[in-house]
Amino acid sequence: MAKLERFYNTFQPDHYDVFIDINRAEKTINGKTTITGSATDPQIAINQKNLQITSVQADGQELDFKIDNDAEAVRITLPQTGKVTFTVTYNTKLTDSMMGIYPSYYEVNGEKKQIIGTQFETTFARQAFPCVDEPEAKATFSLAIKFDEHPGETIIANMPEDHVENGIHYFEPTVRMSTYLVAFAFGELQSKITETKGGVKVGVFATKAHQPKELDFALDIAKRAIDFYEDFYQTPYPLPHSWQLALPDFSAGAMENWGLVTYREAYLLLDPDNTSLEMKQLVATVITHELAHQWFGDLVTMKWWDDLWLNESFANMMEYVAVDALQPDWHIWELFQTSEAPMALQRDATDGVQSVHVNVNNPAEIDALFDGAIVYAKGSRMLVMVRALLGDEALREGLKNYFAAHKYGNATGADLWKALGDASGLNIGKIMNSWLEQPGYPVVTAKINADGDLVLSQKQFFIGDGKDVDRQWQIPLNSNYDEAPQIMAEQKLNLGNYQALRNKNSQPFRLNLGNNSHFIVKYDEPLLNDILDHADELDPITQRQLLQDLRLLAQGQQVSYASLIPLLKQFKDSTSAIVNAELYQIANSLKMFAKPDSPAEQELRQFFDLLSKDQVKRLGWLPKAGESNDDQLTRPYILSASLFARNNDAITQAHQIFIENQDKLESLSADIRGLVLKNEVQNFGNTELFNKLIKVYQQTADASFKQDLRMAIPNTTDPALIAKVVGYFENADVIKPQDLRAWYRGLLANKAGQQAAWNWLRDDWQWLNDTVGGDMEFATFITVTAGVFHTPERLSEFKDFFEPKLNTPGLTREIKMDISVIESKVNLINKEQVAVNKAIAQQS
Repeated sequence: MAKLERFYNTFQPDHYDVFIDINRAEKTINGKTTITGSATDPQIAINQKNLQITSVQADGQELDFKIDNDAEAVRITLPQTGKVTFTVTYNTKLTDSMMGIYPSYYEVNGEKKQIIGTQFETTFARQAFPCVDEPEAKATFSLAIKFDEHPGETIIANMPEDHVENGIHYFEPTVRMSTYLVAFAFGELQSKITETKGGVKVGVFATKAHQPKELDFALDIAKRAIDFYEDFYQTPYPLPHSWQLALPDFSAGAMENWGLVTYREAYLLLDPDNTSLEMKQLVATVITHELAHQWFGDLVTMKWWDDLWLNESFANMMEYVAVDALQPDWHIWELFQTSEAPMALQRDATDGVQSVHVNVNNPAEIDALFDGAIVYAKGSRMLVMVRALLGDEALREGLKNYFAAHKYGNATGADLWKALGDASGLNIGKIMNSWLEQPGYPVVTAKINADGDLVLSQKQFFIGDGKDVDRQWQIPLNSNYDEAPQIMAEQKLNLGNYQALRNKNSQPFRLNLGNNSHFIVKYDEPLLNDILDHADELDPITQRQLLQDLRLLAQGQQVSYASLIPLLKQFKDSTSAIVNAELYQIANSLKMFAKPDSPAEQELRQFFDLLSKDQVKRLGWLPKAGESNDDQLTRPYILSASLFARNNDAITQAHQIFIENQDKLESLSADIRGLVLKNEVQNFGNTELFNKLIKVYQQTADASFKQDLRMAIPNTTDPALIAKVVGYFENADVIKPQDLRAWYRGLLANKAGQQAAWNWLRDDWQWLNDTVGGDMEFATFITVTAGVFHTPERLSEFKDFFEPKLNTPGLTREIKMDISVIESKVNLINKEQVAVNKAIAQQS
């Protein structure tokens, strides 16, 4: 295991002159980097990875150097300490791994093209130029880029272009920033540019495979977001421009490079005339997330990767704050309830999960930190709790002071808590450390004891086996009874005589109003029945929260899973999208209790029909002019349920819509397009249809349409076509590596394709490792596999394959947790299968 060595301790860079000459035809890079900085020791090291270094010079003299590939370093002997300047000359290759400097591939009118882009987070700048590749090693950068240029090409970078000389594009020096935020790109790009109120140029860039109108939505959101953030943070955007670039090949969702934010095409570009509201919301939150980073992460950066959450959790919260201000009619905090909250609660209940703040002892562990459910979702829930405690006035004042104190520098979580504490008078650090420094979360049990008192107690909640080590949290209770304190720090709390409290408050007792605190509630039977008797009076977030907490308690075997089934019937006619999202999450989880093609599965299909048929009748298949956001967002849930139920009318209607639009599938309403295509593949599929959809998938540049096709095609039941899908997994001309996980999961979730997908993963693991290994998305192939598997046989096979890989850096935690995830489902099914299937039969 490589030793973690901090090069910044002995050499602090101040400025880089980076010259890079790229030959796309040869896939080669020739570079020369001149670094000025301060050395405290003549023996220094800077980062490099796969660079062929030919010389290191200072004042025209050759310096001794040694390559240390294990440490991803070049060790240099300097002539003296203090202020030094030296130049490293090197060459290397363009990567094809979506890391470092790499090509993105696309087609325009059947002609294959490429653009060059960069991805330097976490530690990939060292693959492009030698540097101290650590967040704390902030410096200024002057980029000079040369490439095999032809007419009509555009080059962009963090800063504006200064001049072009002898085919070299020189860019203005950057402000002080971390290496992982450096970025540039070039190729045949189109763009649309506007300006904020404060004079910041805002642009959206994409390949010419896209319609110009696909850039409009992002341009509008980005411009308004920067105006919003300048006001909210009370700190000006510090650069002259903010470019948003869609890359055809991009591993993550997006990356906050300062001044040149890069995105997957699906998360930046959309057709304003045919994109679902859900997709518009997703794109808007991705853009506002990355732009939140331009201050929180870029202007002030975590000191080291153990405080990654400081960047990501905050941006994750702010994306919702911003979109709520820009599009109040979307009620975007409801999306927070259906995405961040359940993701965090599910993952954080598995024993062995990482805490939000994690020490990093090995460079290979850095990418493993990017656990979306914890660092992003749970962390943002922590900050939502802080916001609720502080209020926006104190939050904004604290942030303003935080940016002023640390701008162009680095900070830790303690620095943020100090700034917020000074602004609010609250000891935020004390409250938050109980959440950030330990994994998991509590279940608060509310019960009426033998004396008639209402008693609250906290205990760590686990799904599956978990070792209880008596963890306690400072819990913001957010109760509707004033008798409950603001913060519960004790293990147990007696609120007094329940009947007296109930009479005084004239409403059922509830905790965690708004579902903003990171805990779940287990009400005893009288308290729960009191709430359910008044369920119609509850707002949608509370109704959803009730179902969510009961589902988690059932998964943790603290209440009967069968007891959830009558509740689904009680809420089946809800017009709230977020209630339906949770209702169908529970309903879909029932599928694991019914063996394929069994009488129990048939009864489950009938139950799905019971749940969905009135809603299908109410909403219909096609969107209606002027319908509510809730109806638009609910339709996919109930149509999907109706198709699973094998409702003849639903299958026939979907087929008819396909027939009427088979020559213009791209223009089919994006709200239902994926379901129509999936129905066609499942129920009317043949080789001709398969080949047609694959061809359309390859040709379309519409990322939303591509996503619908990716959802539909893996549902084929034909063994020959399943084999074809698997054959495409390693053919980047059909399935790009960035999209492979979605294809794999789709086939794995298809009972007809599961064996073929699982065989491929095991047989070609080395290929997968070579192709996407070392990337923050790699471990999620394990996660999605565990998400599908739930039988003893699959558990055994999963352990046989992954346990020998337990010592692989970056995979250890994921493998251990996912074994636990599958085990918990196997045990739950073994315990509850009879009762669940009986309850379904009684409802159907």
